[in-house]
Amino acid sequence: MKKKRYKKLTAILAAVLLLCSGIPVMAAEVNNGTTYPVSTNAIANWPQGPDTYSETAVLMDADTGAILYNKGMDEKRYPASITKIMTALLALEHSGLDEEVTFTEECLADQTSDSGNLGMKVGEILTMRQCLMALMIRSANDVATQIAVHVAGSVSAFADMMNQRAQELGCVNTHFVNASGMPDENHYTTAHDMALIFQQAIKNQDFLDIIGTQSFTIEPTNMNPESRVLNTHHALLSAAAPEHYDGCFGGKTGVTAASKNTLVSGAARNGMTLIAVAMRADAGQVCQDHINMFDYGFNNFQKVEVPGGAVTIPKDVQVSDLTTTESADGEAVRETYYFGQDYFVGTGTKTEEVAQDTEEPETLTPEVTVEPQNDPENETDTTGSANLSQIYKIVIYILAGLIGLTVLVTIISAVRKRHRRKRRRKGRK
Repeated sequence: MKKKRYKKLTAILAAVLLLCSGIPVMAAEVNNGTTYPVSTNAIANWPQGPDTYSETAVLMDADTGAILYNKGMDEKRYPASITKIMTALLALEHSGLDEEVTFTEECLADQTSDSGNLGMKVGEILTMRQCLMALMIRSANDVATQIAVHVAGSVSAFADMMNQRAQELGCVNTHFVNASGMPDENHYTTAHDMALIFQQAIKNQDFLDIIGTQSFTIEPTNMNPESRVLNTHHALLSAAAPEHYDGCFGGKTGVTAASKNTLVSGAARNGMTLIAVAMRADAGQVCQDHINMFDYGFNNFQKVEVPGGAVTIPKDVQVSDLTTTESADGEAVRETYYFGQDYFVGTGTKTEEVAQDTEEPETLTPEVTVEPQNDPENETDTTGSANLSQIYKIVIYILAGLIGLTVLVTIISAVRKRHRRKRRRKGRK
């Protein structure tokens, strides 16, 4: 009876586990429509920033990591095609620009009428460079999917790579399920996380070249006899757009019904490189948000070098006004700088000064050998000492020679005397 009961209990548990394994992952809570305050405006003596049309936004210094503007930057939102920044980053890290990418049936899944695509055919071949241009300029979803398959073997495997890379970059509120940004309730990120991803991506010169390209032509392929001209969708980059912003070096746009308009941009002026991210705004509003944030950043802040690093601080603030903490960083000391008591503005490093040990002659030898060469008096003394030493040696050699000669003469004289005595003895006999 007990064995039967155990078997029934085991069967029930197995059934429960089987059912549980089929339960889908719960989607993250994305509070579309929620408004947030500009939290950086609450920092005492911090420059007051403008509000945005976008529900969430961030402005970050790419070099120091300082957050200059924060409006709900850690709140989850749907990214849409700004996802492709991570796709491009992984493609550059795991493939060569001259690699050939052959399109397969997987790319057809994202060729819908309401999404951006290049209209690729199964068996058509592009280089990875052409793929990345289509990805970032045209925002081609079919190309994004094929890049994922080419790099990782499947979209799901590539999504795993995306999530792993996001964690490595410090993204704590991001989860990707595809390479294109196609709508999915389990595909989300934050303005802050996207700034961190873009910060890493712009360290790659190939990525900078791609996002800075306003127009690119894909020449005829093995299955398409016509050239395809790609023009940027990024208004702040486009010289022909009224929203063009001096110093903008590129970024990525995105739009779906759920995400509304999303935008990531980079701009450089006055020795500063700033990253702006705005999520969930209406058409046109997201560009104005970026313009306002960039103006706010460049007009109110400065990047100042510190030992082994830099800080980004308001223009009326000095480095001496900041507070710092120190921590060990290998053989160096890492200094973290704060505005006020706890608002991070940058880091630096300094090498610990090693005290000179006077008992070790090695530390003194370089100084002793260098200084006399520049002192005429020391040069004369050194020469005189050397000459005197030579004289002593000569005198010693002469004395030694005289002594040796005296000994030799004495020996010869003694030998002669002995010979004379022998002769005298023989003569007497």
